[in-house]
Amino acid sequence: MSDDAAPDTGAAKTPADFLKSIRGKPVVVKLNSGVDYRGILACLDGYMNIAMEQTEEYVNGQLKNKYGDAFIRGNNVLYISTAKDK
Repeated sequence: MSDDAAPDTGAAKTPADFLKSIRGKPVVVKLNSGVDYRGILACLDGYMNIAMEQTEEYVNGQLKNKYGDAFIRGNNVLYISTAKDK
């Protein structure tokens, strides 16, 4: 498959590029348990351990807690996605 297969949108090309590009931006982190954490991605490491700021915890779509800073262990993470700015 050649590089011409997908149009060049200027988007990140690898998962590592994507993660670098969203640092400092609003994200949703979904855990294996189904709980969502929404906040600003401060940093992450090679084990997918995540540090977040302005963190809110959502269970079944309902806001449950606000934490400010939070640390999420990587083995609990199902996915990370970008979130729309509020």
